[in-house]
Amino acid sequence: MTATETTSIPDVLKTAESWRGAGRSVALATVVETWGSAPRPVGSHLVIDAEGNFEGSVSGGCVEGAVVSEAIDVIETGKPTTLEFGVADETAWRVGLSCGGRIRVYVEPVS
Repeated sequence: MTATETTSIPDVLKTAESWRGAGRSVALATVVETWGSAPRPVGSHLVIDAEGNFEGSVSGGCVEGAVVSEAIDVIETGKPTTLEFGVADETAWRVGLSCGGRIRVYVEPVS
């Protein structure tokens, strides 16, 4: 883990806390598993609000767009979900995982 990654984790969690304190509905996405080449390590976070604003990173390319979209659904329903992206998935090229890796991301509402 690089110094940037180490400092980004608390910053994202602090952002989630701040956004909740301001009355915003929030979801937190966390990389829970990786295989092969993955742009972010396990434990990386992305915080998302109901408007689609986000901070942090769980991947690169379009994966984050897909995670943001799913996070908005999680905020609306209050039900967490696990997403998986990878080379075996037909969405791999579409979401930018042409590097040969796979990631699993857990998305949960923050209350």
